[in-house]
Amino acid sequence: MATEQSSPAVDSLVLPLRRAWLVLAVVVIADIMDVLDSTIANLAGPSIRADLGGGDSTVQWVLAAYTAAFALGLVTSGRLGDLIGRRRLFLLGMAGFTLASLACGLAPGTGFLIVARALQGLFGSVMIPQGFALVKVVFPPAHLRRALIPFGPIMGLATVAGPILAGWLLHLDLFGGWRSIFLINVPIGVAAWALGAYILPRNTGEDTSTRLDLRGVGLLTLASALLIIPLVQGRELGWPIWTYAMMAASIPVLALFVASERRSAHPVITPSLLRKRSFVVGLVIVCGFYAALTGFQLALNLMLQLGAHWTPLHTGLTLIPWALGSAIAVGLAGAFLAERLGRATLHLGLGIAAAGLIALAWTIAHAQNALTSWTLAPALLITGFGSGLVFIPIFDYVLGDATAEEVGTGSGMLNAVQQFANATGAAALGTAFFAQSAHGGSFFTAGILITALAAALYVTTLLLVGLLPKHAQQPAH
Repeated sequence: MATEQSSPAVDSLVLPLRRAWLVLAVVVIADIMDVLDSTIANLAGPSIRADLGGGDSTVQWVLAAYTAAFALGLVTSGRLGDLIGRRRLFLLGMAGFTLASLACGLAPGTGFLIVARALQGLFGSVMIPQGFALVKVVFPPAHLRRALIPFGPIMGLATVAGPILAGWLLHLDLFGGWRSIFLINVPIGVAAWALGAYILPRNTGEDTSTRLDLRGVGLLTLASALLIIPLVQGRELGWPIWTYAMMAASIPVLALFVASERRSAHPVITPSLLRKRSFVVGLVIVCGFYAALTGFQLALNLMLQLGAHWTPLHTGLTLIPWALGSAIAVGLAGAFLAERLGRATLHLGLGIAAAGLIALAWTIAHAQNALTSWTLAPALLITGFGSGLVFIPIFDYVLGDATAEEVGTGSGMLNAVQQFANATGAAALGTAFFAQSAHGGSFFTAGILITALAAALYVTTLLLVGLLPKHAQQPAH
């Protein structure tokens, strides 16, 4: 094991454990900031629109701009780390994320805010993959797995805590209400950047022979934009012909991307992964699960704030049973359920989550204006518990047939698909929510529709789980 250097930045690959744990702390802070910002704006959407103006699509863009940019950035940021240096890129991403957060908090209008959110997502995608790579090289193999054990539960808790934190910050009404949910990142980001600049190693085993497939990245970005832009804007503009043309054009552009990948010397996605049924099916499962999750959360927030006229704090506190159920299930799945039940953990989780959503739709239909936090609590607890059982093991089973060389690329692709699913879920299900409420339906009927659609997506993914490998990808020791 290397000894500490006298210079502020350490140049060794494996650090003393005390310093390695500090590196992990910086990476965890970065990941918590990313997770919170991908969920916290969900609850604040109505407050942002009420303050800055804009149409229904404003709420969707505040969420989708971040997640779409994050997903697209993830495609190349891992390789950029090899070319530019992981430490340098992590610090650049942290600095950019912090400045973009400041820009979000000071945004004078919706257009400025949406651009700042996209920059937040882009810098987040630069920062996050470098963090994982740094953790892997600073810990000796004997300690790496122990270092990563708390990571999943911490991220799970951060995910479910986001809406509750947003409600509390909006209730405090600091710095103009919703602005505080972005401005809170600034002091945290500055402190984390300073610690990272001091503690992160300079030499992290980069592969300088890596090259970027710019053509593939361009085609994938274009296909994504052709799909997301009309999904968000189409309903508000009356679905002009160009929106259908853009969505249709995304299919051949995606086909061109696949063809380009097969001929590329440095493909964005390892070609052998696309020949594995389990991985391709897994992409569909991840996409369906996270699109349903994001769409359901957005619809519930909109229904309670716009339909029931609840405050953001009331809405955030109402989600505590969902957060509690998720936290309990994440702990159980990580501790022993996933290991004992295997792939059946996914069946069980998706089945329970779908049942919870059906119960939630029934509760909304029967209570509507008489809804209370207590009447929603049982269904939200069940939904959260089922979702929590899926969070931990899903990627391991999707990658169950992957080789050691394919796992890194596969994990990055799954993370990108997860973020893209968050964007499309907000776009598609958000559009369906506003369309239902605008055409003679109330916000409650729109909430029932989206909850039912989310349940149907969960059932669909449940049916596909049987095509995944029976055994999970084992973590590296």
